[in-house]
Amino acid sequence: MASKHPNPAHIAIAECEKRFKRSGRKVTVITQNIDGLHKRAGSNRILELHGNLFKTRCLKCGDVAVNVDSPICEALQGRGAPDPGTESALIPEEQLPRCKVGGCGGLVRPHVVWFGECLESSILEEVDQELKNCDLCMLVGTSSVVYPAAGFAPALAARGVPVAEFNMETTWATNQLGFHFHGPAGENVPEALKP
Repeated sequence: MASKHPNPAHIAIAECEKRFKRSGRKVTVITQNIDGLHKRAGSNRILELHGNLFKTRCLKCGDVAVNVDSPICEALQGRGAPDPGTESALIPEEQLPRCKVGGCGGLVRPHVVWFGECLESSILEEVDQELKNCDLCMLVGTSSVVYPAAGFAPALAARGVPVAEFNMETTWATNQLGFHFHGPAGENVPEALKP
């Protein structure tokens, strides 16, 4: 993922955030993506529901730190690929990545939500507050099947908040939303957010 770059939609959203900030308004990105592309595009107000692959979290002290190393430690180099010919992923514990805060030394893992894990309650509380204050919603490039995020836009629309969906296809939620812009987000979002 480190080789991926923000597309024109990411950049348009970041530029919109900057314009709105100058006039005393705010744009908050709520994303399920773990790729960090919104931050790299220049957005600052980002709530990452599923975490960020370019951060690690200590299992002992809970510290979350930026880690753009790929892999996150040398012992993981060439390990864990789905290819059956790949060397075993069994790595001695002393070679696994460790926390660098103070004398902690706890094991660290990617700061993402794996299947079966709960979303962070603090992030959900922030999202809830943003949704309560939301007066316009853009739903960009989603299948609208992963919850709880799949329910955010329909709930806003039911409350009377204008919702614009930018997507390559319609979803189960499309008919509940105010607007649907069919096509690539990298083309439609920059056009919609032009100053």
